[in-house]
Amino acid sequence: MEDEQVTENTSNSTLLVKERELVTPGDVLAEGLDFLPSSGCYREDNQIKAKLLGLIKIKNRFIGIIPLSGVYVPRPGDGIIGFVKDMQSTSWIIDINSPYDALLVLGEAVGEFVDITKRDISSYFDIGDIIYAKVLNVTKSKHVQLTMNDHRAKKLSDGRLLKITPSKVPRLIGKQGSMIELIKNETKCQIIVGQNGVVWIRGEKEGLASKAVKTIEQESHTGGLTEKITKLLEKGD
Repeated sequence: MEDEQVTENTSNSTLLVKERELVTPGDVLAEGLDFLPSSGCYREDNQIKAKLLGLIKIKNRFIGIIPLSGVYVPRPGDGIIGFVKDMQSTSWIIDINSPYDALLVLGEAVGEFVDITKRDISSYFDIGDIIYAKVLNVTKSKHVQLTMNDHRAKKLSDGRLLKITPSKVPRLIGKQGSMIELIKNETKCQIIVGQNGVVWIRGEKEGLASKAVKTIEQESHTGGLTEKITKLLEKGD
């Protein structure tokens, strides 16, 4: 559930932004002394202002900002790895490693008619399950809908998970998939990379594959990275 939002004006104090609204440095977020600045904000005279580019987070009377740098912002068509965090009668709430949760409705999850009076939807996906899915739609208010209607979409089991900075995903994949194929071939692992920065690894040398992935994340800005990763993989654990 989202944190409680403060919407009222008291003692001439005014909240000027909404939960998850995008703000830029210097934007005025609130006026008056009833609201308090949290991370990413500062007070200047009678105003609370943004220090950085990010998304508003409101809790009680504290106003904070989730920085967009390093944060996954979903886009239609993205393939992501998510975690089932909650269930409703005909849908699942999915943590997609983003400021926004996503919704997976039954009709986009299962390619058959389901009589929910006779079948518990947890038989398809349960809380704690890990899935690879596709972002179907993102509304202007950042409501995210997923679909399993994709040949790659499935529940992921066993193996291990890593999280990397989402902006480093293209470097991990490499040109035409060259870098990730190198790691797969040398470690005999299945590897699925979500655009949201979550990586699933299962196979013979999961530890070595994980080390290679983290090395790419940390050194993505350096030259000769392919050669460095090749040597790391040849050396092994």
